[in-house]
Order: sequence, then structure tokens, then C-alpha cells
Amino acid sequence: MTMSNRYQEAKERYAKLGVDTEEAIRRLQNVSLSMHCWQGDDVRGFEDAELTGGIQATGNYPGRARTPEELMADIDEALRLIPGTHRINLHASYALTGGKHVPKSELLPEHFAGWVEFARQRGLGLDFNPTLFSDDMVVDNLTLSSPDGAVRRFWIDHCKACRHIGEYFGRELGTTCLVNIWIPDGFKDVPADRLGPRRRLKEALDEIYSEKLDPRYIADSVESKVFGIGVESCTVGSHEFYMNYAAKNGVLCLLDNGHFHPTEMVSDKLPSMLLFFDKVALHVTRPVRWDSDHVVLFDDELREIAKEIVRCDALDRVMIGLDYFDASINRISAWVVGMRNMQKALLCALLTPHGMMRGLQDASDYTRLMMLGEELKFYPYADVWAEFCERCGVAADEGWFSEISRYEKDVLQGRN
Repeated sequence: MTMSNRYQEAKERYAKLGVDTEEAIRRLQNVSLSMHCWQGDDVRGFEDAELTGGIQATGNYPGRARTPEELMADIDEALRLIPGTHRINLHASYALTGGKHVPKSELLPEHFAGWVEFARQRGLGLDFNPTLFSDDMVVDNLTLSSPDGAVRRFWIDHCKACRHIGEYFGRELGTTCLVNIWIPDGFKDVPADRLGPRRRLKEALDEIYSEKLDPRYIADSVESKVFGIGVESCTVGSHEFYMNYAAKNGVLCLLDNGHFHPTEMVSDKLPSMLLFFDKVALHVTRPVRWDSDHVVLFDDELREIAKEIVRCDALDRVMIGLDYFDASINRISAWVVGMRNMQKALLCALLTPHGMMRGLQDASDYTRLMMLGEELKFYPYADVWAEFCERCGVAADEGWFSEISRYEKDVLQGRN
């Protein structure tokens, strides 16, 4: 049986449930995921700095990108194996300064002109993050909430600079750039004062966002975390802090599904957030007992996240990015696996008869609802995925990995 015949059978089978596979493929083709550049080099950036501030990458797989040219080549290699057209998510530490040391507080759009040209040539968008870690100005695990005014001023100026860089990205590329602020601030043991640091953080954010930039080109977001390495007892930028700050100040609240307690599910948070925010930003990772940033797998929570995005009709309201950095395996393969899994989850959600299932729930027909949900797990979504990949000109199955093996042999092994 040819793949086209298999797709035709899948199309007919889904049609009996009222699901249009052609519409599902069309909608998936319009989804651009934001692929995080820091998977390619273990979050090292181009500043020749050691990772500090609660950031660690595990492993030492050969072939890490060491230069802008190597990282860009690796990104190209990954994108060749991922269907669709996407975005690249940059950290400020990936500035192209020509080897010159530029303090983070003094970064300018010109330091990222090479990235803009890279994205323009490939039809990609860019997203951006201030880098509030791995710097001597992270003092006692504190940045924007530090009691030291000079420390706070440095990081406020850095975030202001990054907002201008993000607006530059959006203006040059014609697509809104998400500029997301995450800070490592917190305390290893029980603090004597939780209010003071949070007040200082609020005041710092107020100054950072006091300048109104063009919303056509920049969207601002803040990212919470429940705890981190060295800040186990109190994280200043908690979910409650940022959700309230975002709601009051008109910025987006970014949810990272590795940044919550293991019993909390971001899939459950999304519908509530979408009731009150026009847009929600999302970082998708895979926590293993804590925020360990493992490569995204096609697991239950990923599928639930995708279901909520689709059944809330929010594909254009949820800004989806990936965020993990696994240095124990081939880094390019890690990109490809994670990106394709996010797309597979979205496709499965698009192939789900949400209206029918909502009707069963409203009618309290939980028996039939459970049955249908379980039977759908064995519906031929893989055949629809294969059709989608064929139309995008990439391998649908593990055939793509032969190119990874070739690239590792011809390119990555030569970097050691």
C-alpha cells in the first residue's frame, strides 16, 4: 500500500468523526515554533563565560558549536529535517561582537545584525531573551531584585537594551518578536524577607517597561519558576508574582512546563490563562522530577498541552517555543526530535473531534467520552503526519536520522 493510499484511508476514517484531515494539515503548516538556539552549544553563548545562576547543562557529547558560524550551520541542519517554517529564539549572550567584550547593559541592535540577516535569508522570525545569568553582575544569586542599586541598574539597563533589540528584530523581519525576561533570583535557605526582593523586582520591571515600544514588533513576557539550583527555598519571580504583574501591566505571562511543582500541569493552566489574556507565551520542555530541561518527548502532558491550545482555538494566541539543553546526546538530533514531537502533538490535537467530545462531557456521558478518547489513541494519525511531512519535503519516519549520522561524521567530529 502506498503512503497516498494510507493517507486516503486515514482521511476517510477521520471524516466519519467529522474531522477534516486537509484542514488539520493546513493549520499545522501555519504554526511556527520558536526553536531555542541554546540547545546547540549547551547555553554557553559567545561571551566565553562559565554557566552560573542556576543554569547547568549535563553531558559532554562531542561536536558542540563553538562559534556563530558553527551554531548557524547546526541550526540549518536541524531545520532541514523539521517540516514547516519556524522561528529562532536567541539569548543576549549570543551577540555577534567580533570577539570584543561588550557589557550586557550596553548591547545594541548592531550586535545582532548577523542574526537578522541569517533569519531574513531563510524566512525565519526571531525571538529574544535578556541573559540574566553567567555574569559577574549576578551577585549572591540576585539580579533585578538585588538590594545593591548598582547591580539592579546594570540589569535594568540590560533588559531595556534587549527590548530595543527585540523591536529591531520585529521591524526588520516583519514579525512580532517575543522578548522574555527570566531571572535566577532567590534564596537557598528560608529568607528573612520575601516582600522586599519582590518589591524591588516590581520596581525594576516597572522601569524596564516604562518605555512603550511598538506592539507590532515586540511582545513582552515574564517567566516564573518554582525553584532552581541554589535558590531552593524561595524564588523571587514566582508564578503568583508574575501572573499578577502581567495581568496588571499588560505584558504576557510565560509558562514553562518545567517550572512548576511535579503535580501541576501547564495543560490545566492554559485555559484559565486564555480566559484573561489575549495571548500566552509558552516554553515547552520535559521535566524529570524537577526543571531538568530534557528533550521534549511525545508524552501525555505534551499531548494535553497541544489539545488545550487547539480546543481553545488558540493556535494564534499561544506563542510556542521550546526550551531544553541536553548535552548528553547529539544536539542537532535533540532539536529535531523535540520540534517534531511538538508538531506531532499539535497534529493529534487537530485530528481530535473536540466538538463531539465536548458534547459528551456536557451531557455527562463520561462512559462514551472515555471510550472515544481511548479509541482515538489508535487512529491513524501517523499516516496524516506522513502526508504532512511529504508535502513539506522531509522524511516522516526515522529516515531523517541518516542525515544526522552523516553530519556528525563529516562535521561534528572534526570540532574536537
